[in-house]
Amino acid sequence: MNYTLPDRQTLPLIVEPEGEDRHVLGAEILESFLFENRGALLARLRESGALLFRGFAPRSVPALARFAEAFAGSPLADYTGGASPRISLGGGVYTSTEYPKALSLSLHNELSYTVRSPEYLFFYCETPATEGGETPIADSRAILKALDPAIVRRFKTRKIRYERRLENAPDSEYSWQAAFETNDARIVEDFCADCDIAYRWNDDGSLRLCEIRPATAKHPTTGEEVWFNQAEGFHPSSLGDEAYQAALAANSTDALRLNAYFGDGGDLEIADLEHIRAVTREQMVLVSWQRGDILVLDNVLACHGRMPFSGPRKIFLAMA
Repeated sequence: MNYTLPDRQTLPLIVEPEGEDRHVLGAEILESFLFENRGALLARLRESGALLFRGFAPRSVPALARFAEAFAGSPLADYTGGASPRISLGGGVYTSTEYPKALSLSLHNELSYTVRSPEYLFFYCETPATEGGETPIADSRAILKALDPAIVRRFKTRKIRYERRLENAPDSEYSWQAAFETNDARIVEDFCADCDIAYRWNDDGSLRLCEIRPATAKHPTTGEEVWFNQAEGFHPSSLGDEAYQAALAANSTDALRLNAYFGDGGDLEIADLEHIRAVTREQMVLVSWQRGDILVLDNVLACHGRMPFSGPRKIFLAMA
């Protein structure tokens, strides 16, 4: 095995086997390598924020789950209460966000709008897209350093209020039933109480959620501070100027699936959000997928997104 560690600002760190047998090495080879080198891999992950295991044989969903649990040293987390539409594949593995192919997904740290964000993310490429479909990633430490200090202070002082509206439609991927993986409203209410989520049932059976969270976070091991929120992704301006202006003209922002405000209820400034988007784009690195790739992210140190694509694309996700 060899490590390839480019400049620290370049992501990801690539881990690949040497020799002519690459791409045919079975899953057990990677598991054995992980067992022997887990401490070193964790140290490298905390330096770079992202590891890309490339050149190993494709694996099954259960094999991905075993690898993720062994790397994390803990059971896999579920996606209960998450905002993105996903399909559960069983055993703690999900599809990546099921947004239409033509849409991009802005960079974010997974579940940063909740109190239960995972420490590690494991993306696995079963089928790369015919065209596009890269996963952009960026160093959340570098983003924080590059942002206008006045904007950072504003967001840190006022925090972020995330609002969501979930349909009452069991067959919809945007329903509360899909988000919480249950048809029992009492289970949803208990979850909200445990996770500090304010909720309200609407007359039509839909559910409105409100969570107020910090704009930054500190890494639990290194103590480094990072930009850690999804304010610009939740804000309706992320839909594009035309759709955003139409929502404002119709006075229909309350009906939007996602929205974001300052924690005190004040409106986010569009200029601030555009600055955040510009800084994030400057820091972004595209990961072009190959079949069998496993991308491991430290979910505090690195953020991720998705580029538009054409053709089939199957990327699976495990979290811990």
